[in-house]
Amino acid sequence: MPLYSLCTMFKWLKELLMNPEFGRKKEFLQRIPLFRGVTRREFGILFQALVVRQYNSGEILCGEGDIGRALFLIESGSVEVFRKGADGHSTCVAILKSGDFFGELSLVDEQPRTATVVALEPVRACLLYKSEIDKLLRKAPHIGAAVMTHLSRLLAARLRSTLDPTGFSTMPIGHPEATISEVL
Repeated sequence: MPLYSLCTMFKWLKELLMNPEFGRKKEFLQRIPLFRGVTRREFGILFQALVVRQYNSGEILCGEGDIGRALFLIESGSVEVFRKGADGHSTCVAILKSGDFFGELSLVDEQPRTATVVALEPVRACLLYKSEIDKLLRKAPHIGAAVMTHLSRLLAARLRSTLDPTGFSTMPIGHPEATISEVL
């Protein structure tokens, strides 16, 4: 590698590491279970993969039925998660706050969202797109593997919570999530 390229890369890395935004975001990301196992140096790569978005109170972050392409990490603020019932009425299923995340299924399947998420107050969120996690798996496999390992554990725990003590689904046959456990 030419000396000029090394100097340019070193300058860029120094600016990144000295940036107060990097320190704040690194501290935030270290609290997220999905990023356990990512080293200090790798946070710089992860930092570049994230897109920061601001949402106003009442703004929809994602809608039920929208194609999911990103994981949302709530850096500040809080959101309300709604799902439509069989009767067509929406029901609040969760309130998420700083440090929480949602949309993790999007990193796996890019299928329609299962809920609508609305900002209860101004929200700052970091988005990790499926396309970026795919790049991480190719360029920085350790980061991608760490994220996907924790994601797999999270999804397995959720699946297990839908099973009764015998290991069979507690959901009615034909329910999309029941189908998965029926196969198991």
